[in-house]
Amino acid sequence: MTCQTLRRFSVTLISISLCIVGGASTPTGARAVQGDRAERGMVVSAHPLASEAGVEILSQGGNAIDAAVATALAISVVEPFSAGIGGGGFLLLREGDTGEIRALDFRERAPLAATSDMYVDENGDPIERASLDGHRAVAVPGTIAGLARVHETYGELPWSTVVAPAIRLAQDGFTVSDRLASRVRSREEVLLSNPAARAIFSRDGAPYREGDRLVQADLGRTLRSIARDPQNFYTGDIARAIASDMAANGGLISREDLQAYEPIWRSPVCGDWRSVRICSMPPPSSGGVHLLQILHIIGDLDARSLGWHHPDVLHLLVEAMRVAYADRAEYLGDPDFVEVPVARLIDPRYASWRRSQIEGDRVRRSDRVEAVDPQTLRRLTSESTDTTHLTVVDDRRTVVSMTFTINGNFGAGVVAAGTGIVLNNEMDDFAIAPGVPNLYGLVGDEANAIAPRKTPLSSMTPAIVTENGEFRMAAGSPGGSTIITTVLQILFNVLVYDMDAESAVAAPRLHHQWLPDRLWVERWGFDAMTLQELERRGHQIEELPGWGNANAIVLTEEGMLEGAADPRGEGAARGFSGLY
Repeated sequence: MTCQTLRRFSVTLISISLCIVGGASTPTGARAVQGDRAERGMVVSAHPLASEAGVEILSQGGNAIDAAVATALAISVVEPFSAGIGGGGFLLLREGDTGEIRALDFRERAPLAATSDMYVDENGDPIERASLDGHRAVAVPGTIAGLARVHETYGELPWSTVVAPAIRLAQDGFTVSDRLASRVRSREEVLLSNPAARAIFSRDGAPYREGDRLVQADLGRTLRSIARDPQNFYTGDIARAIASDMAANGGLISREDLQAYEPIWRSPVCGDWRSVRICSMPPPSSGGVHLLQILHIIGDLDARSLGWHHPDVLHLLVEAMRVAYADRAEYLGDPDFVEVPVARLIDPRYASWRRSQIEGDRVRRSDRVEAVDPQTLRRLTSESTDTTHLTVVDDRRTVVSMTFTINGNFGAGVVAAGTGIVLNNEMDDFAIAPGVPNLYGLVGDEANAIAPRKTPLSSMTPAIVTENGEFRMAAGSPGGSTIITTVLQILFNVLVYDMDAESAVAAPRLHHQWLPDRLWVERWGFDAMTLQELERRGHQIEELPGWGNANAIVLTEEGMLEGAADPRGEGAARGFSGLY
């Protein structure tokens, strides 16, 4: 999209320019968008070293799955605060030869010893940070099982080959960035209180600083064991080390928990919207359900003619978000434990009814917006849903869009002794008590209550878009509760406003999640008059520095792959043109 075109879209109250550095705006103080273009392949992730690991695998003849596995394992080394082999996630895959889209759930699961009231006291009140810090906050990790399963099914290079770049980064080390150093400082107290974490992320109690070299010898040994056999994580030496560390520190994960873990192939949530077909993750992620639900509520609104960030468009987006997150709190959970009415929630007839309740000139306060009751939902749809994301596309247009996590910054703040594995605090993604918000302010009810071997609800929204059966774009983001709306706005920017990948990823964002009843906007990106108009309509606006660390790959009209990493992070897009 040209600068001239964007200015034409911005006639209503928009004063920022999307015509800097590669055609994209960037948050104040942020770096330039890290984009690239190539014909044969593209890898985009949250760290340049991880993206380079993926391209290295493509150059050795690997496909998108091989490259995605290598990139994910490299992220586990160079971005230990956001995701890793001590966590889990979701992978969306499009097979280039057949066009089939599949979804793999390798999310963490509650241990067998977990109970519904494990994080509340005798009065039923939440115990402060019990679900966030320490060994009892850890759910059974699924990352290695998921990566091994998808590679076994679709990979072309040997497993040991795709693990090799991560081993090298762990053994040889890498330069600590300001981003990593600041994340260590922000969790310094809990990290230094755990001897294994202290030994890795500090020098005699002094946290690593930008420019230092971080070597993770224990993690290197763990990855070499995984390279020999990924099942070592669940039944071998790594499993024994994790279970022993748990037993010594009051954690709940046992060897039986690890041995029983299996990733699950699920049917993706897909829906047609305008000229494209959008697919994303089904429950136990809420991402796909609510991405489609919000888009259907928007319907055929001619946002392009109104203009980019027109108040009418933003108002409808926000009110649709409010509805979706209210439904999320009521209905979404692990489909192996509760019935989730996916088809009804994404039905355009339901969206049309919800849209009719939205007033164009004023908000409906969240205390007046409730989840639809089951009887109405059936009636309307009867016959008469610190993380990281990576996106990879190869020359056959096989696509991997994968979001995975250890949940909060450095997860539970503990490392399994002798393994170098930072463990997740994913138990906080359950509803630890009805109506009690989690780390990201999201509330839930019985559908997301804790139960043994149950998967906590997620907002992860890896997305793949096709048009006329051909690949069009893929995107995803970290960000807790803001993931769904971040991916929504990137898709909207490309599909409605014809933005290129860099502009779509860099553009300013807003977010509403029903509760708390606040409209979050990035403080650098919205015109003051636009915000005043939204406030006039009743939106309670809170300006924030920014959020998310998204990336996307878009297929251009010329058949080129256009990749972009978020200027809010330190990631990079790396194209593959056959030479390396």
